[in-house]
Amino acid sequence: MILSYGRTIILYLVLILVVRFMGKRQIGQMEPSEFVVTMLVANLAAIPMQDGGIPLYSGAVPILTVLGAELVLSALSMKSMRVRKWLCGKPVILIDNGKLLTHNLKRTRVTLDELTGHLREKDVLDLRTVQYAILETNGNLSVFPYPKERPASAKAAGIQVKPQYLPITLVSDGKVMEENLQKAGKDKAWLQRVLQQQKSTVSDTLLLTVDAQDTIIFYRKEGS
Repeated sequence: MILSYGRTIILYLVLILVVRFMGKRQIGQMEPSEFVVTMLVANLAAIPMQDGGIPLYSGAVPILTVLGAELVLSALSMKSMRVRKWLCGKPVILIDNGKLLTHNLKRTRVTLDELTGHLREKDVLDLRTVQYAILETNGNLSVFPYPKERPASAKAAGIQVKPQYLPITLVSDGKVMEENLQKAGKDKAWLQRVLQQQKSTVSDTLLLTVDAQDTIIFYRKEGS
């Protein structure tokens, strides 16, 4: 039993490394080739996890082989448009200048119900307001309403808006983020002063962030 647990943990760690090597998009929207690789890796890992009679390397070697193939194909797809088109396909226009292209819907096997569902996800209820809709290679639908149907931007409306700054997390769930503290140009003495103003301590702090304008956001842990 202990051996089975150990094998599972080792393969689990190998899978994490494999996904990290494949890139962050593996855990988001995937291209067809990436989806196939993910399914293969999952199945290859499941066999030695369930069968203790199979040597551990028998599961690790195919997983690493698939990873190598994926990295090679990714490199080739970056250099060759033909390879990229073969592996990932190409975007397909479903609505072109307000016209619904039924032949492309049939070719991509997207039903009208699915199309309207995707449009609702983009807060579009009226098909007539859509100028272009493009089915991307990762399965997402890019929707472009007619200019007159788009919400007015602050620039178009002539409204002066305040600049925005990215908040940096300094304390997360009772732990000081040392690297972020340096990035924000702050030190522990400054942090202690801020916590004293909030009548809190690091261990009682759920979240504390600061931006380039020294705007502080503070949340205390429940019950503290």
